[in-house]
Amino acid sequence: MPLCIIASFGGSLIQLCFGLIRSGLSINTLALTVGLRYAFSKRSFVSFVSMLAIVGLVLSVAVLVLVLSVVNGFERELKTRILGVLPHVTVHSRQALSNDFSFGTTPEYSISHPQMYFKHESIIGASVFVQGAVLLASSTSKVGSMLSGIEPQSISAVSNISSYMHVGELSALQPGEFGIVIGEQTAEQLQLELGSYVSVILPEISVTPMGIYPRQKRFKVVGVFNTQSELDSRGTYVHFGDAARLLHLGNKVQGIHLKLSDVFDAAEVAQAIVNQVGSQKIHVSTWMRTHGNLYHAIKVQKTTMFVLLSFLVTVAAFNLIATLVMVVNERRADVAIFRTLGSGTTMIVVTFVVLGSIIGSLGVFLGIFVGVVLSLLLQDGYAWLDAFFQLDLMNQYFVSYLPAEIRLKDLLNITYVSLALCIMSTVYPAWRASKLQPGEILSHE
Repeated sequence: MPLCIIASFGGSLIQLCFGLIRSGLSINTLALTVGLRYAFSKRSFVSFVSMLAIVGLVLSVAVLVLVLSVVNGFERELKTRILGVLPHVTVHSRQALSNDFSFGTTPEYSISHPQMYFKHESIIGASVFVQGAVLLASSTSKVGSMLSGIEPQSISAVSNISSYMHVGELSALQPGEFGIVIGEQTAEQLQLELGSYVSVILPEISVTPMGIYPRQKRFKVVGVFNTQSELDSRGTYVHFGDAARLLHLGNKVQGIHLKLSDVFDAAEVAQAIVNQVGSQKIHVSTWMRTHGNLYHAIKVQKTTMFVLLSFLVTVAAFNLIATLVMVVNERRADVAIFRTLGSGTTMIVVTFVVLGSIIGSLGVFLGIFVGVVLSLLLQDGYAWLDAFFQLDLMNQYFVSYLPAEIRLKDLLNITYVSLALCIMSTVYPAWRASKLQPGEILSHE
């Protein structure tokens, strides 16, 4: 666009702004009335084009709401289901810990109160554990799993796994009874139910008079949990006493799980623990190592999706520009009559700004409504479609269903951005309408 045209357009906009400030209430009221009449006009062509503009905005805004709700749902499930069950910080001792441990320092603290040893304001819970990779075998199948020996009374301090129990109770894990709690996906693969027996096979061998056999022990299923996440296929819990005996640790444990008041303090807490105890005695890992990349990917994806889908709204706003230009051409005679009767530039501009704002607002708010409704129906709707058509599209993700969460902040941001784009889209058609020459128009009517 030539520089003179840009300067002319910018100067006209400045004049329009001062005109709007100086305009009286009667002119604005008349412009509002005419704009409303144009917006709800019964003329077939103008009405049809306006409806297309509204539909375009509805679709683009609804898609933006729906996609952000899905990303919010994944973020929520990562925090509540994954980080609610998994420990935020795990302290692995390089040697098994006895009942009274101190990592070689004084004073010593009991395993029943491991939190007392680590001094950090973010630590709100602790629980000991024994862990090892095993193979679970039934009469029908075998699956690999991570066996976690836990203390049922203290596990609630670091994990809410008990709230996801499908059948049985976590408290049913008693020392010496060799009970086991498994995930629902594991139970389905092995065709196990409450009261069934499963063999826990270790990656070690035992030499017997009958030959060489892998070490194994039969456990009774006392509970099945269902988090609808990846944990259902790889998590297995037994009492830490049974796990210690199985792994030849006696009454010792391998480390401590910690829960934090703020999950994003994990790196700071881990470093503080290493500084306190020493890296030669312990190894500290956090949830950021296993799921940190996933969390950051979700955050980046949300921002990216908002920006990209905002361009979709921008395309719909350009459609609004085309609609208003066509309306201006359709209403050329009306504009000429208003100018002949003494209406100023401000009145013409306000009229078409009101018209565009009404069309844009209808599209944006209807899009917000449609997007919210679709988001509310998405989880149950996807579950039904997935079961009916046996799609199983979510088996590669950390949750086995399609979550969605609507956040007011996102709705407000979408509304602000969309309305701003729509209002800006009215400027050029309104400016073009104000530059129409009444004499030239009426001479051709």
